[in-house]
Amino acid sequence: MAIVQGIREKVHLPIYDCLKVEPGKQLRDAESTSTLKFFINVQDKTKLLTNLQSASLLPHYNTFEARAMRVIISDLPPEFPDPEEKDAPTTKGDEAEEFSVDIDPVPASLTALEPITANLELDLKTVMDLLREARESNTEEKEVTIDADAETMTFFDKDDNEITDDQAIKDIEAEGSVSLTVPDLDALAQSMEKKSPPLEQIRPNNGAGTIIGKLIYNTVTTFFVGEKIMIQMPTWNFPGGTGIFGPGGSSISHGEPTPLATFRFAEPIFIDKQQNFRVEVEVPDSDDLKEIQKIYGPLFIWVVLDGYMTRGVQ
Repeated sequence: MAIVQGIREKVHLPIYDCLKVEPGKQLRDAESTSTLKFFINVQDKTKLLTNLQSASLLPHYNTFEARAMRVIISDLPPEFPDPEEKDAPTTKGDEAEEFSVDIDPVPASLTALEPITANLELDLKTVMDLLREARESNTEEKEVTIDADAETMTFFDKDDNEITDDQAIKDIEAEGSVSLTVPDLDALAQSMEKKSPPLEQIRPNNGAGTIIGKLIYNTVTTFFVGEKIMIQMPTWNFPGGTGIFGPGGSSISHGEPTPLATFRFAEPIFIDKQQNFRVEVEVPDSDDLKEIQKIYGPLFIWVVLDGYMTRGVQ
């Protein structure tokens, strides 16, 4: 339908864009630099992720008055890559890592070889599953027990010589087991170098903080119109004003979930027709960047410019 010449309408129509981290992938896979860019890459995104049609530009010859800005960060449980899944997303270093642990109890027939250790390989998903199982266990030590299995473990005697005797291996499999405590698995998850999640995902809700807190307190958000900075503040200055919230504190949101609980500009910021604009969320500190890039998805970070769109009438 043609646009009616000389007549314009003003509607409350926020514009938004989102950075998405796929389940099983890390933030570094979605953005490898220290700056998360919004309203720049809008192609091949669904309506959940953006309502822009062109990068950094308003639709047609519309203009926009930005009255408020929000940064909304999802609070979803992470998913870790499963190497056994055929179409699973891959991250550098997804392969299993090997470590050594004691066999306990040692079969009575093999006490002369005590202590017997086992080398076993665990990928990140298995480690995190075992860690969750250990935390939920009813044992006083908060541990998880794995049966000795020669198909996945290699056994060594007290002199670090590999045990190859068939009968000895059968005895170990029949009577032996491996116990992994929460601290053991916590340390193993942290030791996995690049594929290790940040502490906030290894130790959720126990004082290590949250992913939302890690992002809002370690980043700076800047709103550009043209190449002019219209506002620049740490991200905690732009509450989401939306999201899940519960009195029990079991869920986390960036600000109280009401549209009024967000940052509003003292004066509207005007975006003219065909004028470029963007929002950047930067991680200034290199150590913080290394930790933030470890975050596993699913993760959504939306930037919303709330205000009034002036457009032609059809």
